[in-house]
Amino acid sequence: MGTVTIWAVVDAKTPLHLAVRDAIAQDIAAGSAPRASRGVGAAIARATGAGTGLPRPSRATPVVEPPAAPAARAACATRAAATGAVLADLAGDAPAVLGLPEPASPGLAGWLAAGDDVPADALARLEVEVAPRLHLLPRGRAALRPDRAAVLAALLDRSPRVAVVDCGRAGEPAADAVIARARPSLLVTRRCFVALRRAAHVPLRPTGVVVVNEPGRVLSTDDVSAIVKAPVVAVVELDPAVARQVDAGLLAGRLPRSLQPLRAAA
Repeated sequence: MGTVTIWAVVDAKTPLHLAVRDAIAQDIAAGSAPRASRGVGAAIARATGAGTGLPRPSRATPVVEPPAAPAARAACATRAAATGAVLADLAGDAPAVLGLPEPASPGLAGWLAAGDDVPADALARLEVEVAPRLHLLPRGRAALRPDRAAVLAALLDRSPRVAVVDCGRAGEPAADAVIARARPSLLVTRRCFVALRRAAHVPLRPTGVVVVNEPGRVLSTDDVSAIVKAPVVAVVELDPAVARQVDAGLLAGRLPRSLQPLRAAA
């Protein structure tokens, strides 16, 4: 079905980064049909060819998610309604953000370390149900070994479900290997000079940028696009309600009002 990766260049642990990621995953699982040609959902639909009747582009392009919201939500086509979505958590925050108990399984870290002899259904057995048609692949506690990351990316890409991969902050070798194979790639970032300077120097290139709009910033969204060399596909207002929902473990139940435009766009 395809893979969307989300990563950041400065801080991938902020409540808004996490909320963006989870909103994308929830919309894909719900099978929301893309509307018109606006927003994150429409951008992902255009990039994947979902719902357009057009062939999908090569799967060798990364989907990048920035560091200022939990994990940008990926919008999916009508087919996803029947198959749902899986959120692969390479950053390690998804269970807490979604209000789930910490899984006791070895998670993706254990799968990456297990070698080539693991059973074909090993990934599926690691999944935790979050909601109808939405499952989580938890990170696990061990280090992420990069040598089998390309195999993980290929398996997620061949799945009948859309996979949203929270890759955290760029620079983790295993996560970077997954980003390098996925398309689309969404970078979540603020209009911050330091963050954008780092984004301009990382070897990974996003296919789109989600901007977290903080009051008082001097740089514009046009500046962001010019520096990162990718279009801005959505702007999300900085909202304390997002942090409150993340802290309370309620994000999976109801998204804050400020993130509703992402859901509608999907």
